[in-house]
Amino acid sequence: MELSSIFSNGMVLQRNQKLTISGQASPSQMVHLSFLNNNFETIANSNGEWYIELKEQAAGGPYQMEITTDAEKIVLQDILVGDIWLLGGQSNMQLPLERTRDLFDEELNQINNTFIRQFSVPQVYNFHQPAEKVEGGNWVKATQESLSSISAVGYFFAKKIYDKYGVPIGLIQTAVGGTPIEAWMSEASLRKLGGYDATIDQCKDDSFIEETKLRDEKRQADWYKRLDAKDIGKKEKWHEEIFNPADWSQLEIPDSFKGTKLEQLRGAVWFTKNFHIPTGMNDEEVLLKLGTIVDADETFINGTLIGSTAYRYPPRRYMIPKGLLKPGRNTITVRVISTQSTIEFIKNMPYKLIWENLEIALDGVWHYKIGAEMEALTGSTFFIYKPAGMYNGMIAPLANYCIKGVLWYQGESNAHEPNGYRKLFEELVNDWRDTFNLFDLPFLFTQLPNFDTGVTNPDQSNWAKLREEQRLSLSIPNTAMAVTIDAGEHNDLHPQDKKTVGQRLALAALTKVYGEDLIFSGPIYREKQLFKDAIYLTFDHVGSGLVAQDGELRSFMICGRSNQFVPATAIIDGDKVIVKNDQVKEPIHVRYGWSDNPDDANLYNKEGLPASPFTTETSWD
Repeated sequence: MELSSIFSNGMVLQRNQKLTISGQASPSQMVHLSFLNNNFETIANSNGEWYIELKEQAAGGPYQMEITTDAEKIVLQDILVGDIWLLGGQSNMQLPLERTRDLFDEELNQINNTFIRQFSVPQVYNFHQPAEKVEGGNWVKATQESLSSISAVGYFFAKKIYDKYGVPIGLIQTAVGGTPIEAWMSEASLRKLGGYDATIDQCKDDSFIEETKLRDEKRQADWYKRLDAKDIGKKEKWHEEIFNPADWSQLEIPDSFKGTKLEQLRGAVWFTKNFHIPTGMNDEEVLLKLGTIVDADETFINGTLIGSTAYRYPPRRYMIPKGLLKPGRNTITVRVISTQSTIEFIKNMPYKLIWENLEIALDGVWHYKIGAEMEALTGSTFFIYKPAGMYNGMIAPLANYCIKGVLWYQGESNAHEPNGYRKLFEELVNDWRDTFNLFDLPFLFTQLPNFDTGVTNPDQSNWAKLREEQRLSLSIPNTAMAVTIDAGEHNDLHPQDKKTVGQRLALAALTKVYGEDLIFSGPIYREKQLFKDAIYLTFDHVGSGLVAQDGELRSFMICGRSNQFVPATAIIDGDKVIVKNDQVKEPIHVRYGWSDNPDDANLYNKEGLPASPFTTETSWD
């Protein structure tokens, strides 16, 4: 007898819904199930599949469940009944609590709630058909041991719900970094939309996938092998503390090679710096923070490797072992590997040593030297990004697991082609509602935050366009959007403030799903009225009133018949905003927060929730 892995010790079951427990047994075998003093039985069908429907249960636990046949017995322990929320999207939903430590260190150190739990569905794609069961994975509790695995957005959401009602909260984590929305949609929906047939058909060829993966793996292994063999720094051991970089060039770190003759360099560059520490600091572990680095790094202290990161996004946080540092002068050396991008130490990040209350800055002048120059490494094919694969492999096998709703945080990987995202999202919502057989399944989603992609022309801002597609998706019934335009980081695709995101999603859930009477959203543009040389804007979700944070309203632009947007003045008049520019006599449209990184957007309601960026245009191509 077999069960889907999600039916396992420590699971959380959805309260107040009829529950289906399913599994595999021998064909025609009798299956008995005992739960909360209720007994159920069924007979496995000709394929060995069996399904047992349980009565609705109130929140509570821990409980035990027994499932038996004439040949074996499975006993599931520590079962809770509460609310189940499915987490979907990409890396910002996946990002674990541990990655938010710079902002929430004290709070993370206090996490110990065994009534908040998460099941992480193993990352697997399937291009042939929807999978029928989850294979692998286990339930973990929100404790100090699980900070590196539990979704930060999910936890902060769950904590707010738990603190309000005291019911167990189960999170099913399906998000996978880098995935576009098409990966999470059904094959039928994608074929209906058109444009995906060739890719879907190609990915059904197992030999194509295997040959592609082997080719990619060989190419990558060969590139790194040639890099290591060519790297003078490895041969001459530039990482050793006795090495003297007298003939090395200098660079102020944090900085990059952008705009220099080394902008196109791919390969390995070594960076080194001497620093001094006081007596006593060498007797304890010391935290090294090196911001984030493009692309990969190997970091040495006094000749010893203390940490490495294979790609650009994770913050570099390395612990220096006790005894490795010495009083007085020490040396840090970083081997930076560029595979496809210009080498960069990201600015406005921490570059320092931290020991108790002492911080030693590591920014400033470093020395560097090229170890090896290579051709750019051709990117690999990520089949987890391909259409329908993740839906089949990770969403479809959850169909028999009852859930309360969905939390969705995705869009970064669709920002290169934002037009049409709204339609894709609507199809995804319909797919998932069909999958869980809940036509009104609540879908609460996160609008993309502020982030500086380097685009300076607002007309070319794909992030602004995608946010607008997300705003317009509120027309889908039983959805809500958490605006996070004030919760991003201009220099980090993975902002750490996931508490704001989780709590705003929880506000939406408390109102839309749990029936509380709350202001859960910031102002959402509703309509415009043209009056002489001004445009009057009205909003939904004004709450107790509109306010401008930190001075006068900013981030508004206006255009006339020329369709050339220019900065505008904006004032609050009751529940309206009046926008004008004296040079635009016949205004037509207004944009607000219309850029990748609108760090000046400051329209809020009095409840402290930010307005969504928007345009009054119906088309923004």
